[in-house]
Amino acid sequence: MDDLDAFIRGLPKAELHLHIEGSLEPEQMFEFARRNKVSLPFPTVEAVRAAYAFSNLQDFLDIYYQGADVLRTEADFHDLALAYFRRAAADGTRHVELFFDPQTHTDRGLPFSVAADGLLSGMAAAKAELGVTSGLILCFLRHLSEDAAFGTLGMAEPYLDRLLGVGLDSSELGHPPAKFQRVFAAARERGLKLVAHAGEEGPPEYVREALDLLHVDRVDHGNRALEDPTLVRRLVDSQMTLTVCPLSNLKLCGVPDLAVHPLKRMLHLGLKATVNSDDPAYFGGYVGENWRAITAALGLSERELVTLAKNSFTGSFLPQAEAARHMTSIDAYVAARGRGV
Repeated sequence: MDDLDAFIRGLPKAELHLHIEGSLEPEQMFEFARRNKVSLPFPTVEAVRAAYAFSNLQDFLDIYYQGADVLRTEADFHDLALAYFRRAAADGTRHVELFFDPQTHTDRGLPFSVAADGLLSGMAAAKAELGVTSGLILCFLRHLSEDAAFGTLGMAEPYLDRLLGVGLDSSELGHPPAKFQRVFAAARERGLKLVAHAGEEGPPEYVREALDLLHVDRVDHGNRALEDPTLVRRLVDSQMTLTVCPLSNLKLCGVPDLAVHPLKRMLHLGLKATVNSDDPAYFGGYVGENWRAITAALGLSERELVTLAKNSFTGSFLPQAEAARHMTSIDAYVAARGRGV
């Protein structure tokens, strides 16, 4: 491990864009399938990894939903979450705001409570074992109807005090944020934070709709906002957090090479960007791998890395005092290493 890799690993950070179902490793897929007597269309772990050679969002989603079928019990979701948190903690992650897709599970007959209770149990175990705090964000699947999203929000009513917010994910093209305007307003009325995937494959207008129609508190991805200078200025002026996912962008062919990824440009423009792993089991790396890969590809400086780390906490939904404590820990870490950033 070289000095910069060690600096990245030890740098306190938060992860704000992580789909917990997307942390299902092929080995776990087989373990849960055996546990629950679920037949898989893949004969070996190696065959699963070979199937991960997708080139666009829809191809990925097809195998993602197939893999999620092995998750059947609260114990499965608990174990999935805790395995992710252990990897995240090893990468210096102190706080995570994770997504889950309840419709993926309720539509195949699982009660809402199975995923929710299992994940909340795993999150509590991670705090006790690793000291990593977390919040849970319910995502609506945008390829389904807004009425279906309202149904899911209704199922979530008993959990409102344990949910951080709602989000919007799945197939972006053809499913603009405007489609979910009413259900996002209802979630806001219930005291939930609002985030939405926008500008990953969809146009800059989707980012604008997320801001103007959904009134989001944070934009997930947001890369294509760079195509609209007026929108960029607005995002800079408002200091809207963007949860950027470099290895995901590469795997889904949003960029041909990390060397041309827009993250460094985002920082230079004053955009409040962060680094995240998205669906790490499918996209080739957890949060640490994303930090190291994008740093090597773009030649990010330690000052830029510290900015990204601080953005991850100020862009989180942590109470202000807790975010400030993490900012202090970043400064102390830098000072202890004799860095003058």
